[in-house]
Amino acid sequence: VKALEGSYAIVVLSESEPDRMVAAKSATPIVLGLGEGENFVASDIPALLEHTRRVLFLEDGEVAELTAQRVVITTFDGEPVAREPRVVTWDPVTAQKGGFKHFLLKEIHEQPQAIIDTMRGRILQEAGDVQLDGDLAAGWAKNIRRAVVVACGTAWHACLVGKFLLERLASLPCEVDYGSEFRYRDPLLDPQTLLIVVSQSGETADTLAAVETARERGTPVLAICNVVDSSIARRANHVLYTHAGPEISVASTKAFTTQLTALYLLALQLGRERGLVNVEQGRRLVADLVALPTLVKEALRRERLIERVAKKYGNASDVLYLGRGINYPVALEGALKLKEISYIHAEGYPAGEMKHGPIALINEEMPVVVIIPHDAVFQKSLSNLKEVESRGGRIIVVTDAPSPELEDVAWEVLAVPRTNELLTPVLLTVPLQLLAYHVAVYRGTDVDQPRNLAKSVTVE
Repeated sequence: VKALEGSYAIVVLSESEPDRMVAAKSATPIVLGLGEGENFVASDIPALLEHTRRVLFLEDGEVAELTAQRVVITTFDGEPVAREPRVVTWDPVTAQKGGFKHFLLKEIHEQPQAIIDTMRGRILQEAGDVQLDGDLAAGWAKNIRRAVVVACGTAWHACLVGKFLLERLASLPCEVDYGSEFRYRDPLLDPQTLLIVVSQSGETADTLAAVETARERGTPVLAICNVVDSSIARRANHVLYTHAGPEISVASTKAFTTQLTALYLLALQLGRERGLVNVEQGRRLVADLVALPTLVKEALRRERLIERVAKKYGNASDVLYLGRGINYPVALEGALKLKEISYIHAEGYPAGEMKHGPIALINEEMPVVVIIPHDAVFQKSLSNLKEVESRGGRIIVVTDAPSPELEDVAWEVLAVPRTNELLTPVLLTVPLQLLAYHVAVYRGTDVDQPRNLAKSVTVE
């Protein structure tokens, strides 16, 4: 095994020894499941939940020998490794469909509870403050002067929202990078920079590489992960778990909205510590967050309307998503969900940039989804909306308050309840998730396991 180079996870079986498996890894995850009279190897925890909740994580440069009765771990040099198993708190039932047609739909509907679980034990309502876990208690970031936020895919969209939150509430200068690009530009890192990495699985290879780059340069790392004791969580200096439960469908839904929740908590904590959010402001911000799960439930109740809209536009070949400000990332996420599971080409764009190119694509055949809450840039977005109307685009409005101005130009209006501007990305994402889901069902695609995609992207 020592002769191998690169990233790999290997499990070897032999006809001559059918009761023995040997596993080895380097930069690719392997999880060992410990049962009663049986042991297992997998790449991720959910695959094991049906059989056991006692797990061991194999580290780089280690080999595991498994039989039905025992598991022995050694280094590539043959040195024995002693490691205590972890007990996964996820219930095996949560890794089943629970009466839903697809895992994706189940996970969309689990979002109210997942957001509650992300908040649990972390909110001080009377004080208008946030109390994060363990070493993330008050004062942990007192020397931080800037943040770099890194992720891939859907988690990267969460990071874009996180930039707004951290800069607005905590006045923390923040830049956002793709994990696959970050280390190749020789990033400027130092002990006063906080690297925040976001990953549902905690195994995303490019994001993990960013963690290693930061560690080499003495930069502290905060990981926002869902999977406890995952590779990224184990290598970070600080971890903020979302506690969203297992997400089985490849397309991410509840992981995204709980990542937004975690970033809101983080930004609010830092804002309070830095004296930028006073007690009264903190109480209002906390109260809005506490009310959020109920508002998400209300948004989910409008699914039948969204299903009807999906059937009307399910044969489109291209869809444009537009958003502004903190909800531009929502446009990106809506477009990603649609292309992932329905295989329709979709593009997310800042609404104000539409006139610099994408407007050439708009015609009577193109649905244009416009995310337009009643926020500080509402009138600007409305102007962009009218530009689409004048070119004949089929406008689907996603808003937090239907109004004559919107209904006059929109073909469809999908509404969610109102909340404070910083939480609108959570609510406005919900109808986009449902729209993508029902379009995919209408088109007959494999909703939970779309072609060419994997849940945990463990290759660079």
